[in-house]
Amino acid sequence: MTEILFYHLTESTLENALPGLVERSLSRQWKVVIQTGSQERRDSLDNHLWTWSDASFLAHATDQEPHPEEQPVILTTGEGNPNGATVRFLVDGAVPAHVEAYERLVLMFDGHDQMQLEQAREQWKQLKAAGHTLTYWQQNSEGRWEKKA
Repeated sequence: MTEILFYHLTESTLENALPGLVERSLSRQWKVVIQTGSQERRDSLDNHLWTWSDASFLAHATDQEPHPEEQPVILTTGEGNPNGATVRFLVDGAVPAHVEAYERLVLMFDGHDQMQLEQAREQWKQLKAAGHTLTYWQQNSEGRWEKKA
């Protein structure tokens, strides 16, 4: 059964929180696909992941580049899994599809965006009603993740 995690951003931006979570996934030898809600967001995250840290970068590509199957991380707006990822991050209101195709599904949403909050609540209800086990994580005042449910 797919492990489904909801990550509620309250203290940092997606750009600050996502790279660390992706790095942890890669350290476990998992391939990652990141689904965004728009091409503009995909392209913005693409640029950000190359420069997010002076000490490292996240090797990745978008679904528009050749040989996606060779990439540890793929950024996409679509529902496909071009690199055979075991972990899928959904950001900016991207809707999960093919939930069972992943070991872990991570839905990240901005706590300062009312539309994203409402959408996350609806996704929680739908996934719970479908019989999935869900966990909910929220940032504390230091920006660390705390399991709330």
